[in-house]
Amino acid sequence: MPELVVGPLLRYVDETSASIWVETSEPCEVTVQAGRARGSGRTFTVHGHHYAVVDVEGGGAYEVRLDGEPVWPLPDHPPSRIRLLGSAGPRKVMFGSCRTSVPHDTLHTISHGVDVLRSYGCSLMEASEEDWPDLLLLLGDQVYADEPSAEMLEFIKNRRDTEPKKEIADFEEYAELYRVAWTDPEIRWMLSTVPTAMIFDDHDLRDDWNTSADWREQMSKVEWWPRRVISGLGAYWVYQHLGNMSPAEREADGLLGKLCAAEGDGAEILDAFAAHADAVPSESRWSYARDLGSTRLIMLDTRCARQLTPGDRRMIDPVEWEWLTEQLEREGAERFVIGSSVPFLLPAGIHHIQTWNEALAQGAWGGRVARLSEMLRQAIDLEHWSAFRRSFEDLARLLVATGRPVVILSGDVHYSYVAKARRHPIHQLVCSPIRNPLSRTLRLANIVAQFGVATLIGGSLSRLARIPRPPIRWRITDGPWFSNAIATLDLDGPLSARWDTATSTGVTEVATVELKA
Repeated sequence: MPELVVGPLLRYVDETSASIWVETSEPCEVTVQAGRARGSGRTFTVHGHHYAVVDVEGGGAYEVRLDGEPVWPLPDHPPSRIRLLGSAGPRKVMFGSCRTSVPHDTLHTISHGVDVLRSYGCSLMEASEEDWPDLLLLLGDQVYADEPSAEMLEFIKNRRDTEPKKEIADFEEYAELYRVAWTDPEIRWMLSTVPTAMIFDDHDLRDDWNTSADWREQMSKVEWWPRRVISGLGAYWVYQHLGNMSPAEREADGLLGKLCAAEGDGAEILDAFAAHADAVPSESRWSYARDLGSTRLIMLDTRCARQLTPGDRRMIDPVEWEWLTEQLEREGAERFVIGSSVPFLLPAGIHHIQTWNEALAQGAWGGRVARLSEMLRQAIDLEHWSAFRRSFEDLARLLVATGRPVVILSGDVHYSYVAKARRHPIHQLVCSPIRNPLSRTLRLANIVAQFGVATLIGGSLSRLARIPRPPIRWRITDGPWFSNAIATLDLDGPLSARWDTATSTGVTEVATVELKA
């Protein structure tokens, strides 16, 4: 008899339909019943694992059946519900990034803090539906393939004795990594009830993923890396990206069609796709956009779509840039919410240091300095939008030209803050981490470096390298906050955002900020 391994996850939701994603223990027919609405579909198989996405035309409490046998909700869980979006779009959009999957015992709570996503799931079980977020955006580092937990290291040790011994190596280990991340009872229930949209960041593959051409060259010489990147991108497509697509997009998706039509295991099909996506990123799009009432949500791939050509580095390549431009210039949206795993607006000092480092790494002060600058870039993660100056300036001008409010949601940096462009309705909201806090020493170091020393010397270094001033000016208006956190953007009425953290007794507010024009 088939069993539910991971899920159900409530993924794409619009005004009329919802998509439920599951992983099962055996090939089977998956049925989702929500009131009178019913949807079903057959699983497809890759690398010995079985998956399905089922679309339901309707909402309400739902149950999941495998080959006719009920498997969800669990006896000790509240009912999971599908809440369709109204014509006005979502009222509350929750977002965050950077979550390690370690136990919730006292030892790990001391080292990693309280898991805010789990605590929020507990609170939602007791809350009225009116208080639930309408959408959860996970902005990267949903799993840490390069820093697995002790539980994952034991799993790796029990199945192989080859490199990399302390990192994820293949699809089987990625599947276990996602299972551990998403099957805590409270998190599992929350993901079954709150619609999610996701995008990756570096730790979903490996720290510093696609930082530079030098980084790719270095990793190409590592024997186990090709298998890792193919497994990582393939697993990301199955576990995260598949649910980002609308039913129409999935129906048109060539890869899904091939996997569903495959007789037996479609591992070779998925692996070939992932290998090509890594080698020729311009021919595979991970970014996506949705019109949510008067808000256009744009989730940007700022990792795989990078162009790393020395002298012509771009955060997103020309093909992706053309797509983004079309999304921002197309009529029909009163405002834009952009999900970018790495922040666009950093503290001004560190912004200037990153642009300075990029110039030096590309030879502004000679070859020897360039090599040292590349080492510094990788050592302290100088790889945000400001480290791709051409892309930063192009996007700044494009956002200003829209003439409409823009809210950029990001994570990655392990602290939270709000930045505001001067004279333009452009806000940067950062929420990180969900559960992976910096130590007290590193918190102090970040305050001194990014908000102190960098502020004093960043502009001077930038001028020494003859880097022109950026086309917009901005400032940090609120923060930084270093606690584990999850944030909620309120789109109902005047724009505002709230950051919450968690204690052993529940969820508590860190700050609420009104986003003024």
